[in-house]
Amino acid sequence: MSDDLTDMTAFVRIAETGSLSAAALELNQSLAVVSRRLARLEDRLGVRLVNRTTRTLSLTDEGALFHLRCARILTEIEEAKAEVTQGREAAVGLLRVTSTFAFARRQLAPLLNEFGAQHPKLRIHLDASDRIVNLVDEGVDLAIRFGAMSDSSLIARAIAPNAYVMCASPSYLDRRGRPHVVEDLRTHDCILFGSPPSSRWSFSDGSSVKVKGDLTTNDGELAHAWALEGAGIVLKSAWDVFTDVREGRLEIVLPDTPLPGSPLHAVFPHTRLAPAKVRLVVDFLSRRLRTEWEENIAGLASSLGRAG
Repeated sequence: MSDDLTDMTAFVRIAETGSLSAAALELNQSLAVVSRRLARLEDRLGVRLVNRTTRTLSLTDEGALFHLRCARILTEIEEAKAEVTQGREAAVGLLRVTSTFAFARRQLAPLLNEFGAQHPKLRIHLDASDRIVNLVDEGVDLAIRFGAMSDSSLIARAIAPNAYVMCASPSYLDRRGRPHVVEDLRTHDCILFGSPPSSRWSFSDGSSVKVKGDLTTNDGELAHAWALEGAGIVLKSAWDVFTDVREGRLEIVLPDTPLPGSPLHAVFPHTRLAPAKVRLVVDFLSRRLRTEWEENIAGLASSLGRAG
C-alpha cells in the first residue's frame, strides 16, 4: 500500500507538471527514481499511462482517467490527515456521549450545549439510557457513569463526587411519620427501581435493610416522579434530587445515616492517545461538575459530605 501511494503521488506530479524532470524537482527526488516509479506503476496496472518521446510527454486515455482518480484519492488522504492532526488539539467531528436518563437530562444536556458552543466544529450526540452501553461495539466516545468500571478495555476517570440519599416528599413523611433509625424503613413504603429493582438497601458501615413497596420500576426518573407525588421513600443520587431537596419538594430521610459513595466517572475506550474532543470535554465536565457539587450539593445534608 505504501509503494502504491508513493508511485501514485509521483504519477500525479508527472501528469500535472507535464514532465518527469519537473515532477522530480517538486518531489525532491532524482529523475531516475521518478522514472522508475512510473514504470513500476505501469507494470502493476498492465497499461501504459504516459506517452513519452525525447521532447514531449502526454497522458494516454487510461492515464487521464487514472490521474483523475489518483488526484481525488490523494486529496482525500491529505484532508483526512489534516482533520486528524487538528483533532489532536481541537474538538472537531462527532462526539457521542451516553449517561443515565436523569443525569443526561438534568446535568449533561445543558453542559454539553455550552461545550458545543465553545467548539463550533464539534457535533454532539447524547444518548440517554439507563442500560450499560458497550462503548466499543456501539462507537460511543464517552460514558458518564456512577462508580468505577471493571472492564479493563476501558479507562475510567473520576470527575466529581457523588452521594446517595434516601428522600421522600414532606406530604408522605407528614402522613406516615419520619424514620428515626434504619429499622424504621421496614414499615415504610419504599419505591424500588433498577434492572431488576433491588429491595435491599446497604449502608457505609456494612449493614443493610430489606425494604418493601408496591411501586417498582426499571426507570429511575419514574421512581423520582413517584417520590415527588408522595408515594414513598426513594434511594437516589444526590445529583438527581438536590434541586428538589433545596426547594422543599423532597426531604432527606435519616440524613446522618451514611450511604456508600459512588463517584462520577468519565469512561472511554482504552486507546494510546484519546482524541482531543474526549480529553477536552472530560476536563470541561470535571471542572463544571466539581464546582456544582461544592457550591450547590455538598452542603445540603451532613450525609452528603461523606461522598466518595
